[in-house]
Amino acid sequence: MSKMNAFYAQSGGVTAVINASACGVIETARQHKDKIGKVFAGNNGIIGALTEELIDTSKETKATIAGLRGTPSGAFGSCRFKLKSLEDNKAEYERLIEIFKAHNIGYFFYNGGGDSADTCLKVSQIGKKMGYPITAVHVPKTVDNDLPITDNCPGFGSVAKYIAVSTLEASYDVASMCKTSTKVFVLEVMGRHAGWIAAAGAMASTAEHEIPIVVLFPEVKFNQTKFLKAVNDKVKKFGYCSVVVSEGVAWPDGRFLAETGLKDAFGHSQLGGAAPVVAGMIQEKLGHKYHWAVADYLQRAARHIASKSDVEQAYATGKAAVEFALKGHNSVMPAIKRTSNSPYRWKIEMAPLSKVANVEKMMPKSYISTDGFGITKRCRDYLEPLIRGEEYPVYNKNGLPKYVQLKKVMVPKKCPAFKMK
Repeated sequence: MSKMNAFYAQSGGVTAVINASACGVIETARQHKDKIGKVFAGNNGIIGALTEELIDTSKETKATIAGLRGTPSGAFGSCRFKLKSLEDNKAEYERLIEIFKAHNIGYFFYNGGGDSADTCLKVSQIGKKMGYPITAVHVPKTVDNDLPITDNCPGFGSVAKYIAVSTLEASYDVASMCKTSTKVFVLEVMGRHAGWIAAAGAMASTAEHEIPIVVLFPEVKFNQTKFLKAVNDKVKKFGYCSVVVSEGVAWPDGRFLAETGLKDAFGHSQLGGAAPVVAGMIQEKLGHKYHWAVADYLQRAARHIASKSDVEQAYATGKAAVEFALKGHNSVMPAIKRTSNSPYRWKIEMAPLSKVANVEKMMPKSYISTDGFGITKRCRDYLEPLIRGEEYPVYNKNGLPKYVQLKKVMVPKKCPAFKMK
């Protein structure tokens, strides 16, 4: 039997460094041509496998693949699509087996967050349940930093750096105008259930240069009275205040401040609009002039200010995924283990997907200040190494980053069309 090919795909919300993981997977696979044939990438995630839209990465040059390390977003296209159980939708699994057989695919690398880990776990079980040998390894990615076991998630360090820098710069702006104009700036960040990104905003204030910042975490039930007092106290003391609010902040009864009533493809509540809600309270109850902003896609696409440690870890997890698979490990994920804070050191270990899939890691209580509006030294010590250093992309002569675009040459189809449900 000829050597097996590999399938790689990106899933869920993309990041500034997910392509660095793709680079790690593809470059490492190319170094093992004696064991891995070609790497096929799914066009738009797992959907690319179901629809047989496979990108032949061997058609991309060495320079283009290397350029992925410095390119944001998902170069191969991502998706929000969750495989149902084998019992609920056997047709999807039979289709995957059909495609894997037709294209001699024996390795499956799925790059995503918690729901993607669940998909990867289910694919890893196909071999046992349906008689086809497939080695599935999950490549961790999520800006929310909510995967268990791993110390942190590739993608988080860069969004944390962006939010910390943006909070710092916007605070300077507000401070300069607060005497006669805006006194409160509200920044909404991502984080449905975990407040890791919001916590990064507090990094803008240091012992050397204190900045008045109030952080609203999903882990702390929103208390309007306490919040407004905290903001007003800082305005009285400093003349201004910056507020960093997570999109997942909720009232004591569990209702999101930014609940839209819509659901995404994974069944999660569609959020957006916490900043104007909070800003409206400040204007109505305190009378302070305000401005608000939603970081939205900007925070997760900001490759121009990516964290160096984040880029390195994203590449390392992609590389390790291939190495684990070649050693015969199935249903696992490369996890980052912090071995030292000062100096910052880390290594890659192996985590079983059965303990990763469908598990969310929240902010520890010890990371949130006693008043519920800031971070502790322990949290600061955790975050600081993750936003440290810069690995700037290459810039063109026109002043813009030189991001790569793939040719995306598709592999000829061999199977009948498949109707997605």
